[in-house]
Amino acid sequence: MNSNWSDYPVFLAVAEAGSLTAAGRKLGMSQPTVGRRIRSLEDHFGTPLLKRRDGQLIPTVFGQSMLDHIRRMRDEAAAIDRSSATLEDSLSGVVRLSATEGFGTAWLPGVMQRFRSEHPDILVDIGIGFRDYNLAQREADIALRWNSPGEQNSLIGRKVADVKFGIFASPDYLARAGTPGSLSDLAGHDGVMAEIMDGKLLWMMDDDTDEPLHMPGRVTFKSNSIWAFYEALEQGYGIGMLPISGASRTNLDLVRVLPEIEHEEPLFIVAHQDLKRSARIRAVFDYLVEAFRQDAAFINHGAESVFMPGKSDLVPPSTLRRDAKAGMSRLAAAE
Repeated sequence: MNSNWSDYPVFLAVAEAGSLTAAGRKLGMSQPTVGRRIRSLEDHFGTPLLKRRDGQLIPTVFGQSMLDHIRRMRDEAAAIDRSSATLEDSLSGVVRLSATEGFGTAWLPGVMQRFRSEHPDILVDIGIGFRDYNLAQREADIALRWNSPGEQNSLIGRKVADVKFGIFASPDYLARAGTPGSLSDLAGHDGVMAEIMDGKLLWMMDDDTDEPLHMPGRVTFKSNSIWAFYEALEQGYGIGMLPISGASRTNLDLVRVLPEIEHEEPLFIVAHQDLKRSARIRAVFDYLVEAFRQDAAFINHGAESVFMPGKSDLVPPSTLRRDAKAGMSRLAAAE
């Protein structure tokens, strides 16, 4: 009896995640379902594929040999998928973009809507998250990536910005704790941290060790959500670092401290080299490169965005609540 082809990706996910539960989260399956699919494969081959070591599931010798084949199957399937995309000469269809919160949630939708005014048949699918979407597996066609384009030789990357970051806090927090006059003063303050790629903190980093520098004395709030991070800054949890462009275009009630201090992070736009032969993906890639060039003053210095003139860049939840309350008050007064 032949094995079920759909069980192979399940086995690969378990081997890479180290547990049935983690693999289930990745695949959108329950833990019992993942276990049942693994047992089905083991019954088919008549030998265990996984063993437990130090609390983790790892492949057996036979399981490891299977994984080598499964990964090649996955890569070949992805290559077929990419090849089909490169045959499309029309400016229509879906383009999958990936980006982090901030650029992905505020700037990118407005930029792409202007593109779609000229190419209405191109549909936009934006994946938001602090992880590198796999371009070879077509999790995304084009990605915005911080610090580097990635290590795959098959990727085409171009640096589009050096994004400048500053240090900010709410007036309420500064009234309570005082305003730091130097980097050494930060040791006496509370910190608000955003946890971004691979657990890295949104803060000044040592280029050699990739460790944070001049950290506040204690971190009173940390989140992997930029929205929650902005909210905590405004609520007065402490001092944090955010893009100067974002801070200048928000309705956040924040004050920049130590304005002479700037931290810079390079931002790259990346695509798989195969997909550069797709008309619609190439058109979006080239358009975004030009969009970053046109909006350099906004991205680097917080000037008005050419794509969102007169409009706030990032509107935090607290602002939405204030606007909603103001609207309700006006309605009540009118009644």
